[in-house]
Amino acid sequence: MSALSLAARDSGTMLRRNLLHAWRYPSATLNLLLTPIMMLLLFVYVFGDVMSAGIGGGGADRSAYIAYIVPGLLLMTIGSTVIGAAVHISMDMTEGLVARFRTLAIHRSSLLIGHVVGSVLQAVMSVILVGAVAVAIGFRSTDAGVLEWIAALGLITLFSLALTWIAIGMGLAGPNPEAAGNMAMPLILLPLISSAFIPADTMPGWFQPIAEYQPFTPAIETLRGLLLGTGIGNNGWLAVAWCVGLTALGYRWSTSLFNRDPK
Repeated sequence: MSALSLAARDSGTMLRRNLLHAWRYPSATLNLLLTPIMMLLLFVYVFGDVMSAGIGGGGADRSAYIAYIVPGLLLMTIGSTVIGAAVHISMDMTEGLVARFRTLAIHRSSLLIGHVVGSVLQAVMSVILVGAVAVAIGFRSTDAGVLEWIAALGLITLFSLALTWIAIGMGLAGPNPEAAGNMAMPLILLPLISSAFIPADTMPGWFQPIAEYQPFTPAIETLRGLLLGTGIGNNGWLAVAWCVGLTALGYRWSTSLFNRDPK
């Protein structure tokens, strides 16, 4: 059997392990998933009538605000879900499981690949669930065709991959699972200072660069354009560039920490 086949086999085994763990202990995933759902319901039913005025809804068109915030909430769901990857890889490191795996005849990076692929699958499924809740409360995407939906799914998957590798690096850098989870909290907080809930150009002038020059805003604007038919401009290229850059950075960071000789 070739080295590539062995790597694929071992990575598949680790993926099944992670999916079984998520199936048997769903509480962690559900706790992370509740955050974007609660944010969706809060901003729609508590703040929706007021905040819709800021996007041309006249203060009364709640459906316009639902359409506006759903793309941001979908990407916020990814940031919330991948925190679990940081916690789980940290648990494997601190509980001695990785040390045990190092003594076995398995591909060295298969554990990381299993965590990454499992986290991406969970993130995409979480996005679908939050999207279903959004549809149930009135979200509609009448301007998106088949190609737009395929592109939107591709962006969601690529963004999930990028954030997962960053979360894995945070998990490996953290001394324990609690610290790893705290290190990954910016993945939830960054969407709050993006264009997810209000347009960036309505923010104070000194704050606008913070909202504009971060990975979530171009990804949100691209997803919003694909689903709602609004202009995308340069946001599509910026979103892909952020995803590729974060993936490369997270991969390099994670593998260097994972391959570091244990003390």
